[in-house]
Amino acid sequence: MKKHVLCFGEVLWDTFGNEKKPGGAPLNVALNLIKQGVHASLMSRVGNDVLGIELADFLKSNQLYSDLIQRDDKLPTCKVVVELDTTQQASYSIPQPVSWDNIKLEEPILTKIKGTSAIVFGSLACRTAVSRNTLLNLFENKLLKIFDVNLRHPHYEQSTIETLAAYADIVKMNEEEANLLIGQNDGSLKDKIIEFQKKFHSKTICVTRGENGAIIWHDDTFYEHPGFNIEVVDTVGAGDAFLATFIAGHLNNQPMEKILEKACAIGAFVTSQRGANPSYDIKNIHEIMNSLDIVSE
Repeated sequence: MKKHVLCFGEVLWDTFGNEKKPGGAPLNVALNLIKQGVHASLMSRVGNDVLGIELADFLKSNQLYSDLIQRDDKLPTCKVVVELDTTQQASYSIPQPVSWDNIKLEEPILTKIKGTSAIVFGSLACRTAVSRNTLLNLFENKLLKIFDVNLRHPHYEQSTIETLAAYADIVKMNEEEANLLIGQNDGSLKDKIIEFQKKFHSKTICVTRGENGAIIWHDDTFYEHPGFNIEVVDTVGAGDAFLATFIAGHLNNQPMEKILEKACAIGAFVTSQRGANPSYDIKNIHEIMNSLDIVSE
């Protein structure tokens, strides 16, 4: 039986000056899953406005529009201002309230969730009670729960993060988020991961380290990859591509070392392109991997 992944949360427009691109971590993860042959759907909410219509058209053209995309008559479609620093690291200005702050538990999702293998969720869409409670209700179903921490200051509370982490089977965060959640003590990153696992009992923990690759804790074993040398255009969506690649490999029971290498390669490739969702095909993932130079350990 083919696995189905539900991506829950924000869908929006990322704006780079006068240019805008569809974005939001759940959307980015879903698009990458589809590129890698995994059946994915998206649950979110857009406004009944021009930006919402344009976003719906984009979702339709990418196999992601369904009755799980709700329409809001009062709240607008989200438009985020993305700014890049001198190293092309992105920061985000996110308005509130917007349409995905109001995702409701409606009948279509109650039917869809029964055939779902895994759910991917983040912290941003949980900044309001309505969307957060909808998500928590979905957790009553037997699903592989994948928490993409994805902190966006000031749009999170520690108590919400801890609640979501306690539900999660798999947690993915970056090194900065690990420091925020676990504390910037004198311990190594591995020590922090172990501390996190003891507190929240996650089965798998992924920590991305930017240009330095990533580390995964799984079944009491650490797996590490040093990353790939790449000329960075921007970092938007790299973590989402990494996560989607990890999920695809995990659902297909691939060896963890191979999953990690592939996830780092696709994440690196995304940083070499403008925007969160550059085109690639599952058939050329190995070409992408072979075209990148591994960082010397």
